[in-house]
Amino acid sequence: MFNNKKLLDRLDQMLEDGINGTFTETSYDESRLSSIESKWYRYLTSSKLSSQKINLEREKIKELVTDISHQTKTPLTNIELYTQLLQEQNLDETSKFLADEIQKQALKLEFLIQSLIKTSRLETGTLQFNPKSNSINNLIAKAVDQAEKKALKKNITVICGKESTTAIFDLKWTVEALFNIIDNAVKYTNENGTITISVKSYELFACISIQDNGIGIAEEEQEKIFGRFNRGSNVSETEGTGIGLYLSREIIEKQGGYIHLQSKLGEGSIFEIYLPK
Repeated sequence: MFNNKKLLDRLDQMLEDGINGTFTETSYDESRLSSIESKWYRYLTSSKLSSQKINLEREKIKELVTDISHQTKTPLTNIELYTQLLQEQNLDETSKFLADEIQKQALKLEFLIQSLIKTSRLETGTLQFNPKSNSINNLIAKAVDQAEKKALKKNITVICGKESTTAIFDLKWTVEALFNIIDNAVKYTNENGTITISVKSYELFACISIQDNGIGIAEEEQEKIFGRFNRGSNVSETEGTGIGLYLSREIIEKQGGYIHLQSKLGEGSIFEIYLPK
């Protein structure tokens, strides 16, 4: 009975060390362990090596992503600079059109590269969030400010309701998630349309609702649009990369929240972002 208790205590300690990340091979002498302890020892040693390998691969990916970001920044900046210099010249209509297109595609490429870098960081866990209590009104104001220029160009009215509530989230990244959804609404709402942003406070969550009267999303495509590079079949002519909503959902879910979508084709969409309190 005493020996069994001693064995269970040792197994419990080995498991506790494994959970806490303090398990070391030097703490245990395999030659002195019982059969079941030896198997437990080999399992924990294998798990530790596997964890170390995953962390090493994660660091390599992080370095690769950083290198890509650094190496692409200079040539893209140069392309934009040379294009601006071209646009300042006395060009004929055809040459001016081509210079404008080069600039447009360079900006699109820069946006795509940055989106891919963010996606990679999210998926490998190298992107660190700093969630804390923040104002929902401040979050909405920052996101709307980024989308305002594009909305004004289409004469779209953005109506913002206010409610003095807070939630737990990383302000920088959640602004990006919310902006992506508002930008999506602006993109797929016709000129002179309306986007309404409202807030509801619940016991466990704060809900931000973004409602538009745009083109809407077919029911069979509503889940797909949150996938990488997936876009609705009715928006192929509209400029976009199909990665914004994917990033938004990843950012929100990694902070303990979720996004709910309601939409009807031709009648607009309602995106609801739920953030934990």
